[in-house]
Amino acid sequence: MDRATFFSATAGRTIEAPSRIRTRFAIGDVVRHRVFDFRGVIFDIDPVFANSDEWYQAIPEEIRPDRNQPFYHLLAESDESDYVAYVSQQNLIRDSLAGPVSHPDVHQYFGDFENGRYRMRTRLTH
Repeated sequence: MDRATFFSATAGRTIEAPSRIRTRFAIGDVVRHRVFDFRGVIFDIDPVFANSDEWYQAIPEEIRPDRNQPFYHLLAESDESDYVAYVSQQNLIRDSLAGPVSHPDVHQYFGDFENGRYRMRTRLTH
């Protein structure tokens, strides 16, 4: 299998990943966490885990996800607050039926919420 590398500033190291991955979700999709009570809109995707080892080890072992799957950056919301979340693919489900996300940064990244998802602003795409 072809491999690719990229530098993750968050992890502070070079990450190796398959050169092609399949994701269940795309940028602009609204998702919900399977275990914890929050939802959000995806604004970035890592092909494999690309955060710090300290962050990964802080997850209780019994629910710690496999590193070798896509991880999604979310503008997340819960009843208590808005924040940025980093979640494994195995822990996400679609949630577009619940409507738009109220995170205050949504409109910095996305246009209107249409047909259950957001479209990224064209000035941010490449």
